[in-house]
Amino acid sequence: MNVDSVSVNNYPFNKIDIALINNDPLVNNSFPVVYILYDPKNMIAYVGESTNVINRMNNHLAHPEKKNLKLVYIISDSSFNKSATLDIESNLIQYLDASGKFKLLNANTGISNHNYYQKDEYFKMFKNIWSKLSFNDIKMKDLLELKNSDFYKFSPFKALSNDQFRSILEILKHYSINSVKSIFINGSSGTGKTILAVYFIKLISTLYNYDLEDLEIEDELLLVEIDRFKKKFPKKIKIGLVVPMTSLRSTLKKVFKSTHGLNSKMVIGPTDVVKKEYDFLIIDEAHRLTRRKSIMGYGSFDKVNKELNLYKTEIKSGKSFQDVTKNGNQLDWMMKCSKFQLFFYDSEQSIRPADVRKEDFDKIKSNINSREITLVSQLRSKGNNDYINFIDDLLYSKIKEGSKKYFNQNYELILFDDMSKMIKSLKKCEQKYELSRLMSGYSWPWVSKTEPEKPDAIIDGMKLFWNRKSSDWINSTTDTNEMGCIHTVQGYDLNYAGVIFGKEIGYDKINKKIMIDKDHYYDALGKQGLTNSSELSEYVINIYKTMMFRGIRGTFVYACDKNLREYFKKHIEINKRY
Repeated sequence: MNVDSVSVNNYPFNKIDIALINNDPLVNNSFPVVYILYDPKNMIAYVGESTNVINRMNNHLAHPEKKNLKLVYIISDSSFNKSATLDIESNLIQYLDASGKFKLLNANTGISNHNYYQKDEYFKMFKNIWSKLSFNDIKMKDLLELKNSDFYKFSPFKALSNDQFRSILEILKHYSINSVKSIFINGSSGTGKTILAVYFIKLISTLYNYDLEDLEIEDELLLVEIDRFKKKFPKKIKIGLVVPMTSLRSTLKKVFKSTHGLNSKMVIGPTDVVKKEYDFLIIDEAHRLTRRKSIMGYGSFDKVNKELNLYKTEIKSGKSFQDVTKNGNQLDWMMKCSKFQLFFYDSEQSIRPADVRKEDFDKIKSNINSREITLVSQLRSKGNNDYINFIDDLLYSKIKEGSKKYFNQNYELILFDDMSKMIKSLKKCEQKYELSRLMSGYSWPWVSKTEPEKPDAIIDGMKLFWNRKSSDWINSTTDTNEMGCIHTVQGYDLNYAGVIFGKEIGYDKINKKIMIDKDHYYDALGKQGLTNSSELSEYVINIYKTMMFRGIRGTFVYACDKNLREYFKKHIEINKRY
């Protein structure tokens, strides 16, 4: 195979000139090819593959939307086979969508991510194809830059894992034939919950804009379930994606705004659910829904409860008092404001007393009209589930004495005892891979919020600042001297994560377990109303676990507490590479 031999040719797309495509001998001899239909003025595109291109072009010319496209790229090579063209088609859809330049007319039902002979070589060919594309002289971004973008990471055109695809089939089936109202997708960090949520919304939205034959669904099982769903819900449904965290919500609004068939108004906060009636609510990061405890803005919270008749009172001495123990929470709001719910949930990512309690979710799960689906495949970390399990054992002190230190040839887990070296290492990773960020627990007050030039923490002589931006901080800075907090990183992917274990977390050498010092924990709302130390310990460990699971390629660790650092040294390799 010669990865440089691929042909990328441009033709007019109309009934008269379409025959010119037959000048390509591979097309004329029914070789599989990939094509891109596009309108350079309105920046609309469609990607496909076929062994009978002329016939496919005539079909597209009869389509109410595609017939208005003006040009077509024909991508061909004598080494192409069906697997290769499906893969190249899939990559083109994902990267064109991530570019933010085009509105894609494609549905998201035919995205392929299977293995086949010489797949790595065909991706080299894809890089060559990408370099040859020029849409009205618009320079396309580098593939690495696009892959690091949120438009790629949260794209509804992402190829699903087998685990995710199985879940989509189950979701459709439960809603269509099992009279299910609430479905819970359980999955730890990195199992692709947000991707699945976005994919499902795009899939459902597409159903009402296309006939089934236009969706070009090759998988028979998916075709059956989509057909059932559409028969069960023949009219276009009102759907909303609820995202509790402000930063992630802002990011997903941008993704939805750039995607054909979706719009930013579909992405809402928990308080927005009262503004209209919904058929379906998709709740991402459902563990971050809140209750009326240790929150800011009790008045607005009570207002929603009153609107939904969830504001409970009791009479004492002839006077009415609010019974906060019986007031509704944001989980109640979801149930009250929609006919059907799809929750993406991980109880181990609950990080504050304000978060709705696990037992409240369990009540709904136990209902006869509820179902649970579990995602098990690790999609974020190159360390896979081995890394996830190791961190869980590390933070809960479950690693046996004398066990070998963590090693995975695909994942860098490195302990640093010098903050300047860790920051320098992150900078190198940022230069090479991008998306390398520093983060920490709430071990220092936010001084720089009011005094921007004053550092929030000084470690080993290094001046560090809390994230200067609360919304979409991940994409707003490359300053490795800024520390992100849990609220700015939860839900995001990084290539490399630098995690500072602050002064609030240490190690008890006598009892051989992680301990929490509440006096050095500065999230006031994070410990408000807690009556015992075990609750705070659970939240703080959940925070650090969540941060330790952000890195795709690796995680760098620094511990302020001497005993914790010594404990980590027993199980994590000390820095020798950077």
